Amino acid sequence: MSALRIASQLDVAFNARLRQMLPGVDVLDWPRGVFAGLPATVQVMLAAPHPKLKSAEEPAGWPYGLQWIQLVTSGVDFFPPWLLERVPVASARGTTAEAIAEFAVAAVFAAAKQLPALWVNNAGHWQQRSLASVSGSTLGLFGFGRIAQSTARKAQALGMKVVALRASEQPFELPGIEAARDLHDLFARADHLLLAAPATARTYRVIDRAVLASAKPGLHLINVARGSLIDQDALRDALDAGQIGLASLDVSDPEPLPEGHWLYRHPRVHLSPHTSANSPQVYLNIAELLARNIQHWRVGQALENAVFTARQSIQGVPA
Repeated sequence: MSALRIASQLDVAFNARLRQMLPGVDVLDWPRGVFAGLPATVQVMLAAPHPKLKSAEEPAGWPYGLQWIQLVTSGVDFFPPWLLERVPVASARGTTAEAIAEFAVAAVFAAAKQLPALWVNNAGHWQQRSLASVSGSTLGLFGFGRIAQSTARKAQALGMKVVALRASEQPFELPGIEAARDLHDLFARADHLLLAAPATARTYRVIDRAVLASAKPGLHLINVARGSLIDQDALRDALDAGQIGLASLDVSDPEPLPEGHWLYRHPRVHLSPHTSANSPQVYLNIAELLARNIQHWRVGQALENAVFTARQSIQGVPA
């Protein structure tokens, strides 16, 4: 029986670690954004996003010899439909939850404690400031997948009240979570509000002028989901007016933003380059998920985090 062969679009250092974790598995370094010419001997692809991938055309001969695809992202919106429809696909749902939740909590502390503006480097800046309390404040959550659930647990441990809004009507998996009636109610009640919903047709620019106008004055808006959830022109006006006190954005639309974009220089924006999920532990989580799915596939079981496309059933929901 020939060895299992995987084409990985993650970096060379990760692939070296993957070879150590998967003895007997042949791991082929494969460039991001390239699918044409994949050897027919490759059975599994570890697929990573690329800026030009969504508009890429299906290459002749696709899917070659692939049996299934493991995505390295929770969401599927980075990938073109043809990548998701010919062979089984699994997302990386849950692998980034803890890392992104830590980032969200760090953003809350940075806002409440005025970091890094609080730091002083000369005597002229030596002046005490009034800082906000994290304990006793309210965290709003739009979406209640694994990222939001992990953030909720951490927030509750800090003494925060948590109010959430999710698409489904099922009960929240954690005790003590209050349900918002709608987006307007969620924005009106929160001191810090985390966007953790998937990018879909229903959520495209759902954070619009009317929703932003409902916000508690000075609201801190955190987006770790997708930039497309927010009407960025409306956000700029809300920031200028002070209705939104601060926007901590790890995502934007588009990515990367063009040189000179207003989000780079606005004084009420903390912008980071879609990096909240990047940590050694997340890559280890992806490798472990891949190993589990290899075992599932070998014994004929369903893949963990299987993605169902519109052609098959419903699109997978990232978290």
